[in-house]
Amino acid sequence: MDVEARKDAAAAPARGKAMHRLLVALNVGMLALGAIGGPLLSRLYFSKGGHRQWLSAWLETSGWPLLIVPVAASYAARRASDGRAAPVLLTPPRVLLAAVALGVATGVDDFIYAYGLAYLPVSTSAILISTQLAFTVLFAFLVVRQRLTAASVNAVALLTVGAVVLGLHVSSDRPPGVTRGQYWLGFVLTLGAAALYGLVLPLVELAYRRAAAAGGGRAVTYALVMEMQLVMGFFATAFCTVGMVVNKDFQAIPREAKHFELGEGRYYTVLVFAAVMWQFFFLGAVGVIFCVHTLLAGILIAVFIPVTEVAAVIFLHEKFSSEKGVALVLSLWGLASYSYGEWSEARAKKKREAAAEAQAS
Repeated sequence: MDVEARKDAAAAPARGKAMHRLLVALNVGMLALGAIGGPLLSRLYFSKGGHRQWLSAWLETSGWPLLIVPVAASYAARRASDGRAAPVLLTPPRVLLAAVALGVATGVDDFIYAYGLAYLPVSTSAILISTQLAFTVLFAFLVVRQRLTAASVNAVALLTVGAVVLGLHVSSDRPPGVTRGQYWLGFVLTLGAAALYGLVLPLVELAYRRAAAAGGGRAVTYALVMEMQLVMGFFATAFCTVGMVVNKDFQAIPREAKHFELGEGRYYTVLVFAAVMWQFFFLGAVGVIFCVHTLLAGILIAVFIPVTEVAAVIFLHEKFSSEKGVALVLSLWGLASYSYGEWSEARAKKKREAAAEAQAS
């Protein structure tokens, strides 16, 4: 019996590690689908006759009903094990209020991003959004006290230079029908969206820490993560819905569908798939923060930039200028620098832990 007990005790951590790796892989996969598919479908909407920025922002937030089923299943499982004493929601009230505020901030961010994307090619927008890593590093240091390293500072500098290179050459990059003023507006708004989301990510990690503290230090579960994302998605959608009502976008959808270049049926297909892809993005991002930390989420979003670039050139037939090439190389250089720094730090930490264990034994 003792042997069996020891075997079970040894197998439990292994099962936990396997489940953690599976959860990380699942969230990275969702983040990849959303980070690539979301911008492409949103830009396809604008390039083929769509003109509604509020509608585009609404699509980025409206995939939250997909989370109702897993959240309800989580509650049903708690109800089956704990009976009527099972709480309806795992999220503490104060953290729930924080999720509401983060949802509104996400709605604002989505509108700013959608407005900017209306005047920029996807390839340009993707490179500008890569600066979000720089903002994430800065705000993670200020909000959750994650340590700044030489590698992270170098990455911030390279990403900033890449954005400046794009800003110095705007004349050859404007989509048809977009004025120079509109291009600059899109440029500034996209940078603003990157900055705001760079702030939202560490605030989400801070909310997880507060949830753990409110629960007496108990571990935050993935069910709580989905609850928070559902609340954030609902209030982000509510914010964008108000904008759509004021702008009378709901009444304009049938008219816009009839004039969509790809046809009325494909218009609605683009809208539905855009909503699904963006929900994958947001759920994947908060999932990566839950499984690892904020900075990895920022890094992965930057990692998918080259794929988005290539996909925009192939599927949307966008031009890829030399300035974009330089900015992309600088972005990848910054990403590689940061990744190497993180890897070196993790390796050094393992060596220190191994040496401490050896001394203790």
